[in-house]
Amino acid sequence: MKLLVVEDDVSLAKNLIQGFAESGFEVVHASTVAIAKKRLEEPVDLVVLDLGLPDGDGLDLIQVLRERAPEAPMIITTARGELDHRLRGLEGGADDYLVKPYAFVELLARVRALLRRTQQRGSGTWRVGDLEIDPVARRVARANQALELTAREYDLLVRLVRAQGSVVTREMLAREIWHQRAWTASLDNAIDVHISRLREKLDKGQPARLLHTVRGVGFLLKEEPCP
Repeated sequence: MKLLVVEDDVSLAKNLIQGFAESGFEVVHASTVAIAKKRLEEPVDLVVLDLGLPDGDGLDLIQVLRERAPEAPMIITTARGELDHRLRGLEGGADDYLVKPYAFVELLARVRALLRRTQQRGSGTWRVGDLEIDPVARRVARANQALELTAREYDLLVRLVRAQGSVVTREMLAREIWHQRAWTASLDNAIDVHISRLREKLDKGQPARLLHTVRGVGFLLKEEPCP
């Protein structure tokens, strides 16, 4: 699961990122409204939003969050405990509200609770052709045959599915799956190796290909009959 943490306090942000990472989440961070908008160009599963940001009020960012990540639950965290801020945030589209200072264990519990409700409410099964993915149980099957994927292969597959037939670039995979900013030849080779192994498991012996390479750009998942 990928979380976006919007927090300008350097020390607090560092602690949140570390805490969520140690709890099994992928975390991206934004310290300003502008950076948060940039981060939302990629899909996220939940947003932790501080209202007091240096380049604008976090309340003004809620509408943008709702437009770009309509299904992602949102938790507001702020030092401002006044009722009007809490009500404006909830009415604007936030799902929960936590006033600073708070214990990380409480924030983590609320994050997990919101994600469980979201999954139970609308996750169901993701499908591409005869490929089925249960995101809650992390089960994958094609033509009713279970596929055994590594954690990295599963993360790659989910990223491709969430792109909804659009190309996922190597740069996106490097940043989101391998958590690397700098591009290296060894990283490029690692992406190719994992894509090759995933393609073997998905498409070998099947009447339709699902995993495609767009030369010089990246990869996409769509159903296409084999020649």
